Amino acid sequence: MNMQRISSGSSFEAVAGYSRAVVDDRYVHVAGTTGFDYASMTIDADPLVQCHQCFRNIAVALAQAQCTLDDVVRVRYYLTDPALFEPLAPVFGHYFQCARPAATAIVCQLVDPRMALEIEVTARLPV
Repeated sequence: MNMQRISSGSSFEAVAGYSRAVVDDRYVHVAGTTGFDYASMTIDADPLVQCHQCFRNIAVALAQAQCTLDDVVRVRYYLTDPALFEPLAPVFGHYFQCARPAATAIVCQLVDPRMALEIEVTARLPV
């Protein structure tokens, strides 16, 4: 099995011992991704802004593995408040209008109170 690790450049990956994404022979597994702008290590308070940033961060990791959001087959949304689902669902639908992956939404507490959501995806490498 051939494996590649992808980093966002965030120092937290080294501290916590994980990779932004791991590519195996057929799939790209992208770690839970938040709305932080990794270049400035800032996060907007608005959950909609965070959501769009999550997808930008995920798209960058997927591109490094020669994939796009259209290759995503599984997504998990971690929301800090069930009331976030209704305003965020159209954003999810926008980014996944082609892929239509299997999806799960989970309400939970995240490690940083500034985070409103975290998104984890698995994509299949194009053949």
